Amino acid sequence: MKQEHQELILELCSARSLRVGEKIQTLWSGYGQILRVYLQGCDRQSVVVKLVMFPQEGEHPGGWNTDISHQRKVRSYQVETHWYQNYSTNEHCRIPECIAARSIGEDLLIVLEDLDAAGFPERKTSVRDSEIKSCLRWISSFHALFLGVPPQGLWPVGTYWHLETRPEELEAMGNRELKAAAAEIDSVLNRCRFKTILHGDAKLANFCFSEDGSRVAAVDFQYAGGGCGMKDVVYFLGSCMDERQCERRVPGYLDFYFSELRGAVGQKVDFAALEDEWRSLFAFAWTDFHRFLLGWMPGHHKINRYSKTLTQEVLKRLAQRSDKPK
Repeated sequence: MKQEHQELILELCSARSLRVGEKIQTLWSGYGQILRVYLQGCDRQSVVVKLVMFPQEGEHPGGWNTDISHQRKVRSYQVETHWYQNYSTNEHCRIPECIAARSIGEDLLIVLEDLDAAGFPERKTSVRDSEIKSCLRWISSFHALFLGVPPQGLWPVGTYWHLETRPEELEAMGNRELKAAAAEIDSVLNRCRFKTILHGDAKLANFCFSEDGSRVAAVDFQYAGGGCGMKDVVYFLGSCMDERQCERRVPGYLDFYFSELRGAVGQKVDFAALEDEWRSLFAFAWTDFHRFLLGWMPGHHKINRYSKTLTQEVLKRLAQRSDKPK
């Protein structure tokens, strides 16, 4: 870490000294790193620093090193900075406190509360039923909190796979039928009556767990934006279950999500209408992500029987719509 970065962290945290600790992860495509920094002489023992350093040439594992890709990533870090500086949640959908976010030349420094120290030290690569429900409870609380809130300063349409931001992946698709229907699927999702703010990248890896797994906090808000809540739900479920598990367990987890959402929303809206609409869009949201994968990485393990079945269901529904007399 550069000396000027260390000096800024000391100033922002009112600390006397610091020690740069372990690297938590490298940012996607070589755009920087996330580090734990240990402090002395202030009221925090440690912070997590997201250091964004825009490279001259990216290192995308799929080879998508284009200007469109670069500009999307630049915008994503601007969105995340705006999110942490202007939005807040509650204990039901915990996120790290943002201590400060600063630009230093072409670098971006985001200093965050250390969630390990705050009681969320566990990261999971596989999860039990109760832990899946902990994450779905977080997602439902988040959606309820921001239901009807315009995504000011965020992506107008959340998620990193949103069609408008992925023209290259669409062009690369080999599935002609889905490719031709992609814009209509996107339109169906965008026209939904009930909108919330989406996390936008709600995969298992972006949840931090308490030691007993009963509570979670979420990180990584680069693709936060508006839209139908089903987008977060399908992406999360797909991140922690294989095709057979999805076939058996998704209906029950959808019921759980909507039960939690009902309790969190209360009397704010006509919940029966919201549930009807979002349930009807579940397959569309799943197919929308499937569309992205087919163009981005056609050999991806998530391109499976369950996804293909839902996609065929959506294409059939769209064909039936077009066959109806005007």
